[in-house]
Amino acid sequence: MHGKTGALYSGPLRLFHLSDIHFGLEDRRAIEWARECIEREKPHAVAITGDLTMRARHPEFRAACEWISALDVPVTVEVGNHDIPYFNLYERFFAPYKRFKKIERILETQLDLPNLAIVPLRTTTRAQWQRFPWSNGWVTQHALDQTLAAIDALPEGTRVLVAAHHPLTERRADGKLLTINGTRAMEALAQRRIMGIMTGHIHDPFDLIEQTPAGPLRMIGAGTLSMRIRSTPPSFNEIVIHGDRVEVTARNLEQVATSDMQIDEVPENALPPRSPEEPVSPVGTVPPVDPPVH
Repeated sequence: MHGKTGALYSGPLRLFHLSDIHFGLEDRRAIEWARECIEREKPHAVAITGDLTMRARHPEFRAACEWISALDVPVTVEVGNHDIPYFNLYERFFAPYKRFKKIERILETQLDLPNLAIVPLRTTTRAQWQRFPWSNGWVTQHALDQTLAAIDALPEGTRVLVAAHHPLTERRADGKLLTINGTRAMEALAQRRIMGIMTGHIHDPFDLIEQTPAGPLRMIGAGTLSMRIRSTPPSFNEIVIHGDRVEVTARNLEQVATSDMQIDEVPENALPPRSPEEPVSPVGTVPPVDPPVH
């Protein structure tokens, strides 16, 4: 099922890109502000790139689904590693998306906007034999094939943004493994000349160009709307598309400039504290620990 908006619209498109809301440890002021922005400004669509919850508990999912269901705009939602059950192993392996039932119609759903498609790419898995814990990304061949098939099926000339939870960077400069098969996925997406891939996971925004053998790939990361802040205050991305131009603004309640919000490298993960060599924005407020989860 694909979400659609009016096909005759020919002006600039405005999207809100949210991520890592983490109900259970959400920042109430930040999510109320984001909701008000959506209600007042009516963007053409909202893309939420995963981690709706903190521990995938039923009350967290109820709160997340109620909040998302009240948004009166087209929405697509990706699954984050925090959204797969932690404590119920049966559900984790055999019914990992069961708790999304109230919003399943917009889960990993392609949104068809005027001459633009937002296409999902799954990067979360129930388990990873290569490593534990299973918090980082893995682009399976099946997931990549599904995304590429969806892109290839679009009418010629359709602009494309891909939505995923994990950034596709596969390894850091020191060789640390991040998203498995990310390099292959980035090359395949660059070959399709997509406008960019929107992700979350690391809780600081970024807007980077990754060079691949098939050409450049734009990687757009959103910050968090939770209390699990890293080096920047809670924020979301406003993405405005004028023809073939994509403008990204990291909107935040503290009125920090986008250039100061965005980090210039994808870090290993969103766990505190970051070590000195990890990328930190000029805001530079890195908490030593997260608030406790109740």
